[in-house]
Amino acid sequence: MRTHGILGFTLIALAGTGALAAQPAPLTAAEVEATQARWGGALVEIGALYASGGDYKAAGARAVDTLYGYDEGTVLFKPTRAEVVEFRLTEPEAVSYFVTGVDAEDHGFALAPWTAVRFENAGIILHGDEAIAMGNYYFTPADGSAPVKVDFTMGFIRAPDGGVLINLHHSSLPYTATH
Repeated sequence: MRTHGILGFTLIALAGTGALAAQPAPLTAAEVEATQARWGGALVEIGALYASGGDYKAAGARAVDTLYGYDEGTVLFKPTRAEVVEFRLTEPEAVSYFVTGVDAEDHGFALAPWTAVRFENAGIILHGDEAIAMGNYYFTPADGSAPVKVDFTMGFIRAPDGGVLINLHHSSLPYTATH
């Protein structure tokens, strides 16, 4: 058996048959981190478009469509600031959380606006064409106030086109003890 990496897939030559079988290439930590950076960049872009009167809703829909795997299967999304509709299991619900829309409680998390999003991974688990990352991300508000620290867990899958998509996203504010 011989393997060749092409566009996020590994072609496996089946011994003695001359046939090739496409296998998704294993995800790497670098790909996970690049996807996180794209996610943060999209959030900043949406907020900037909102602040400048641009088409932030289209940017929000595009970001969810290109970053999350709703078209490929189940996505488990638990946003930070969601109380009534805690879980966003459809693409329109996810878009609504970021830019408003279908859920009345949504005020557009991406519309803050944020000027930066910084990820600090506590760890990344790589398992073939899937990965899980957990840690903190820090959202820098445009008003110059201190970054907001949020806990996250994200799952990633290899997309049919060889890219990387989010299929699990849990986000919550850190625990604060009360005395």
